Amino acid sequence: MLKNDHLDQWDRDHFFHPSTHLGQFARGEAANRIITGGDGVYIEDRNGKRLLDAFAGLYCVNVGYGRREIADAIADQARELAYYHAYVGHGTEASITLAKMIAERAPARLNHVYFGLSGSDANETNIKLVWYYNNILGRPEKKKIISRWRGYHGSGLMTGSLTGLELFHKKFDLPLDQVLHTEAPYFFRCPDPAMSEGNFVNHCVEELEALIAREGAETIAAFIGEPVLGTGGIVPPPEGYWPAVQSVLREHDILLIADEVVTGFGRLGTMFGSAHYGLEPDIITVAKGLTSAYAPLSGSIVSDTVWTILEEGTDENGPIGHGWTYSAHPVGAAAGIANLDLIDRLGLVMNAGQTGAYLNSTMREALSGHPNVGEVRGEGMLCAVEFVEDRADRRFFDPGRKVGPSVAAALFDHGVIARAMPQGDILGFAPPLCLSREEADIIVDKTARAVVEVLGAG
Repeated sequence: MLKNDHLDQWDRDHFFHPSTHLGQFARGEAANRIITGGDGVYIEDRNGKRLLDAFAGLYCVNVGYGRREIADAIADQARELAYYHAYVGHGTEASITLAKMIAERAPARLNHVYFGLSGSDANETNIKLVWYYNNILGRPEKKKIISRWRGYHGSGLMTGSLTGLELFHKKFDLPLDQVLHTEAPYFFRCPDPAMSEGNFVNHCVEELEALIAREGAETIAAFIGEPVLGTGGIVPPPEGYWPAVQSVLREHDILLIADEVVTGFGRLGTMFGSAHYGLEPDIITVAKGLTSAYAPLSGSIVSDTVWTILEEGTDENGPIGHGWTYSAHPVGAAAGIANLDLIDRLGLVMNAGQTGAYLNSTMREALSGHPNVGEVRGEGMLCAVEFVEDRADRRFFDPGRKVGPSVAAALFDHGVIARAMPQGDILGFAPPLCLSREEADIIVDKTARAVVEVLGAG
């Protein structure tokens, strides 16, 4: 096939890539990858290289690539009505239907959906709603938001502040003053390696309680957290963590925002991560899996309790002053309807639980004996391998050695895409929910080979 031979240079000269070393990329010192197609769990680049995408894009192509049902729904909607806004009571059949479908799948009491385009803008919406909520309740001082170190909640000003990763703060003058951070529930990196899991949960709770005491509960509006830490390392919470945290939040009248951009719509083997861990959030953030990234769409799912106060606010103050031009975009909504129908019809939630458990167990069997593998962890269709220089004393590699990126690069050479996670030598996996056991075996086999190539047989 004839290629546009200028495309590589145009890419380096004109395309501003997110989360990229701009200097190295512009100079040609870092590779570019131009993707041209996909089918199932595989993508293909313009050079004809076929790759098993074991990260589903960015945790998002849940139903897999090449699903004509979603493509046809997008095309049909674009032909019928490509766009109309959602302001002052306007809606479309697609946006109204999708809102009902989400409410039917969400945990109890969460019945109202505000649509945006990305997880970042959904979390911006959430914080504005929380502030509005407290103003209507006559609590103008109750505005601070607690997040967690290593959490990921977006790249905006407020959402980048909520994110607890250095890369998203450095030289951006973040985090903003209204955001507080507390201990991440990351047992493998707990401050005392001799600490039991139960004692570590107690430590996390004590840190949270101390933060609330220092700041004053009357100043704290909400706590935001991912059911499973995603970009911060793919870290399932220790047993008992979420019940203990929720108890503290209830005691101090602090709202809970569950950021389910990664875990929503099946990735943990349940429709929502909140159900998986028994969370009772006041607001849930969704995006990625809502359309399997076939079109941009996000949502803030608001509880009946919060909604009642929002209604009171508009009775007192008139229409709520928040909106995006593309809120509830009908093309995105049509993609969401087709996507959720496909998830149900193909049994992908169940497959994520079953095949995900198989992926995690076989990865542990293959790698847990390697002296430089500190931990293999995961839940549902999420898995991570963390590398250490010395497993016995949990000594980590010098970051300058870039062990995680080196293993990811070796794995890419074997035709499998995984993600080198930030702030650690961690290799992350989040395959499409349609992954088969045979494809899971390929991921594990190629990963084991890549580890040996970079770190030796041990």
